[in-house]
Order: sequence, then structure tokens, then C-alpha cells
Amino acid sequence: MANNIFVTKSSMPELQEYMNEILPMWESRWLTNMGVKHKQLQADLCNYMGVENIDLFTNGHMALELTLQAMNLQGEVITTPFTFASTTHAIVRNGLTPIFCDIDPITYTMDTNKLEKLITDHTCAIMPVHVYGNICNIEEMERIAHKYELKVIYDAAHAFGETYKGKGIGSFGDASCFSFHATKVFHSIEGGAVCFEDKQLGDKLYELKNFGIHGPEEVSAVGANAKMNEFCAAMGLCNLRHIEEEIEKRYQVVKRYREHLDGVEGIQLNTIQPEITYNYAYFPVVFEEKQFGASRAEVFDKLAEHGIGARKYFYPLTNTFSAFHGQYSVRNTPVALHISKRVLTLPLYADLALEDVDRICDIILNCRY
Repeated sequence: MANNIFVTKSSMPELQEYMNEILPMWESRWLTNMGVKHKQLQADLCNYMGVENIDLFTNGHMALELTLQAMNLQGEVITTPFTFASTTHAIVRNGLTPIFCDIDPITYTMDTNKLEKLITDHTCAIMPVHVYGNICNIEEMERIAHKYELKVIYDAAHAFGETYKGKGIGSFGDASCFSFHATKVFHSIEGGAVCFEDKQLGDKLYELKNFGIHGPEEVSAVGANAKMNEFCAAMGLCNLRHIEEEIEKRYQVVKRYREHLDGVEGIQLNTIQPEITYNYAYFPVVFEEKQFGASRAEVFDKLAEHGIGARKYFYPLTNTFSAFHGQYSVRNTPVALHISKRVLTLPLYADLALEDVDRICDIILNCRY
């Protein structure tokens, strides 16, 4: 196991740095309920991400689920099946109906050319997903939303720290939801956040994440428990100090992959969109078997033989989950289905040695022979 290469590896600060960060808790015994570390991380993230308001949550899923609940929506939410289970489940768990829009074959984000025809009198919101650090067609998304008076909630779990045309990615839409899970570019062990402009939405989010409590003797609504604890906030503070170094290291890994794989027949690499600062969160590769000479499954198995983990991410599509058996037709999202059957995300993390990238690429390219 020691020589295995996993698809990701959590970045962590030096142990002493984290120990110094949490030491005051042994004196205060304030371990949760929006403590000092929570408030500091909230402020630091607002500054780093270039957003007006941010609230922290126990994980990214609760950020999504409670944002939908806070908006008091009813009806249908247009989203994408090319995403993690959390996106779809947050919609369903709010009693809403997901309507699946197909994806763009280059960016893997929601295809806005196919969006408008899915809007009905029952549509209340759009939940697009920024995928692999690729950004949705924001201008068109928000033009359509404005035309039909729809809410836009971005699932931005893959887009932490990115900017579009100089603006923090969390500043778009009615809300943008982030995951700070341990596998992400920036993590707080486990955690999540919602960025928003509307202060009333922020008040409702706070209410929902803290049982509806507004004071020692005032509980004015029914809420959940989705507060980030102080230990997770402390890890977030440590990791935020090193985020630029983290992204630079990831860039070097991505650059090395591209040196080997760019231009290889039958391989589609992640697009580079203009006017975006990337976080290099993932390195997806789409394999077209006839042109490349080997299938996604063959590449996946060959890497596994050498102790190298890759991930079929995203596969399967959420509209094919057995949990929704018989409810949706995958024929409505053919591009998403095509990509899901051919994509692999290769190992990518800050500490991945460039020599290991060379070895991974050699194994992949040798699958052709």
C-alpha cells in the first residue's frame, strides 16, 4: 500500500501549525457554535474569495440542501446529471423535482443551449454545476434566469478560489455552494459554505443550520444542525494560509500531464476557458476507444494493476441511480451519458511527484499497444 498512488491525497499543514491553532480551545473549551475560529475563517474566506457574505456549514451537502430550503422553493429545479450524488439528492430531499439538462461536450457543464426548452410553469430554479474547475456559461445562465424569474444556485464544489473576469466565482447567482471536504483543493477536514448577497437569505441560512435558535430563550423556526465546529475551522485557517502554494503545485502536476497527453489521438483533455483563474482541482481524461486504441475500462484496470488509483468521475450519472429507478430517461442527456462512460480523473494532488506523473502517463500510453 505504501507505494500505491491514490487519485487524491489531502493536503495538511505541519502538525505544529495545527496544534498552535487549536491550543486556545483547551483554555476556552469553546468547540462549536460559531466560535472564534469559525468567525475568523468566515472573514478570511470572504476576503480570499472576493464575496460579500459567506456562511459556514458542517459539509457541502448541507450547504446545498439548506440553501434550497431557505429559498422556500416549490416545483422543478433544472440541474445536470453529470455531478456528484449530493446535487440531485439536495433537490429531492427538499421535495423538489430535478429536471436534467444535458451537458456541453467540451466543458462538461450544463448546456445552456438546451436549458430554455426545459423551463415550464413548474420551474422555480436552476442548479448548475461548475465541473472540474470549468465554469458554467454564467452570462447565458443568468440571462435565462432573469427572463423567467428563476433562482440560480451554483454547485461550486469544484471551483474554490477561482475567479471569472476578475470576480470571485462565489459572487455569481443567488447563491454559490462550496464543499470543504478533505479531498478538495481547500479543505477543513469536512465542511462547506454558501456565498450570497441577500442578507435575508443569510439570516434564514443561519436559522436553518442552528435549530432555528435566535437567542437563549427564542426558537422561532424549525431548523437542522449544520454548524461547522472549531476544529474544522482551525484546519481551514491553516490550509487557507497555504492555498496559493497548493494551487501552484497542482498546476505543475497538470502541466506535466499535458506535456505527455496533449494531442494524443483519442484523448480529450480538460478545456482551458478564457478569463478564468483555475484551481487545478481535477485532471479528467476522456478516452475514445476507437481512436485511442484502448477503452476507459482497460486504462482503469491497467493503472490499478500498477497500484495507481483513477476515478470514473462522474459515473454513473445521477439520473441512472437505482434510487430513482424508472423515473428518468437517460436518453434525454446523451452527451452526459457519452462522457460518463469514457472519463477518468487521474491522480492529482500537491505532493504528487512529477516522476510519478511520467510513470502514470507511460502506463496509459502503453495501453494502446
